[in-house]
Amino acid sequence: MDHSKLVRQFVTTNFYVPETLTLADDTSLLDEGIVDSTGMLEVTAFLEEQFGIRVEDAEMLPANLETISRITAFVASKRAALPMSA
Repeated sequence: MDHSKLVRQFVTTNFYVPETLTLADDTSLLDEGIVDSTGMLEVTAFLEEQFGIRVEDAEMLPANLETISRITAFVASKRAALPMSA
């Protein structure tokens, strides 16, 4: 499963991404106006539902959620910390 493809699909389906903008993995979703503070809540809800993780309030930072690359790395680190199921 490619996390970045799922995140990219969610962003481009649920938010306005101008055709002229090439959405690179390191494009700032905040600086480009693609996702605002309310949209960030939608992104975190998607991550929690899609990947089975819990995004704490203190983790809702640009360092974790500003770009597709950062979101993908954040998801990977959260999933790595999940306990193995029996």
